[in-house]
Amino acid sequence: MKRIVFVVCVVVLIFGVAILAQTQTGTAEQELMKLLKGWEQSVVKLDAAFMEGILADDYTWTDPTGKIHSKAEEIASIKSGQGLVTSNVDDEVKIRVYGDAAVVTGRTTAKWIEKGKESSGQIRWTDTWIKRNGRWQCVADHVSNIPQK
Repeated sequence: MKRIVFVVCVVVLIFGVAILAQTQTGTAEQELMKLLKGWEQSVVKLDAAFMEGILADDYTWTDPTGKIHSKAEEIASIKSGQGLVTSNVDDEVKIRVYGDAAVVTGRTTAKWIEKGKESSGQIRWTDTWIKRNGRWQCVADHVSNIPQK
């Protein structure tokens, strides 16, 4: 009888830990998706304050030409309104959580005005996120242009 009770307790404990781990991953994915939606909107709204909060101090962005930009450069670009984005929509988003780290990939379709000329295009991107002091921050972003047909 004691053996059966022990086995039942072990099975319940294993399922409890598995459910807790799955719930924490689900919560992390939800948090990251919310931050991505905020990022998507902040680019159009020129919301530098939002970006200040989600980009880590050591954030780097590798643009499609291979040039690397810092957080300060990214924030300055948003504040300047240079290359005004009029539409910015993410899709094909995949979030993979590894404890306090996550890799997020997706595609963005955007429209923008630069030097008075309207343009549009698509990019693929990979973001690396780290959870520090209880909040997610993006530490790296790599972007590649999708050639237009």
